[in-house]
Amino acid sequence: MSPMLPKGSSEESSQQPSSLGETLHRLTHTYKSRLRETIKEKQIPLPITHIRALKGISRNPACTAHSIAQRMQRDKAQITRVLNELLKDGLIAKTDHPEDRRSQLLQLTSSGDLIIAQLNAVEQQITAQMTSNLSQQDIASFIRIAHSINDNLSNQSLQPQPDNQSSSTDTQAQE
Repeated sequence: MSPMLPKGSSEESSQQPSSLGETLHRLTHTYKSRLRETIKEKQIPLPITHIRALKGISRNPACTAHSIAQRMQRDKAQITRVLNELLKDGLIAKTDHPEDRRSQLLQLTSSGDLIIAQLNAVEQQITAQMTSNLSQQDIASFIRIAHSINDNLSNQSLQPQPDNQSSSTDTQAQE
């Protein structure tokens, strides 16, 4: 099955993307926009970077600033600024790392736990809306395919690309 629909196809509409890349871009954009709108409606007063850091801390009991920087693929200075703001707002706390005195573990405070509970409710609401007309089998297939695509891209990024392919990829990425 080709990822491109032929022009004039009965399946093609002006609202429907015609390629896998366009479909993924549109899905990602729509999902992120809906998250931002709903977070704003629920009056959760945090930027997305702060939310991502909180979520990372909530998922990892041995979380450090370094692990957050790696997970978010951000530089340590930016993560340090975000974590300092979360500390100042009373959403996280630092404790001494029992195995590495140079490092500190990050934990949510009770206020941070409340924000995470609100965020989880927002995500559940959006997920329910997003999957309302899909079967469990459709959802499982989508997740499996998305993981496979992500793995393919992650594995390819580790392999050197010939010059002619990388320049065409760069051109496509800029569009």
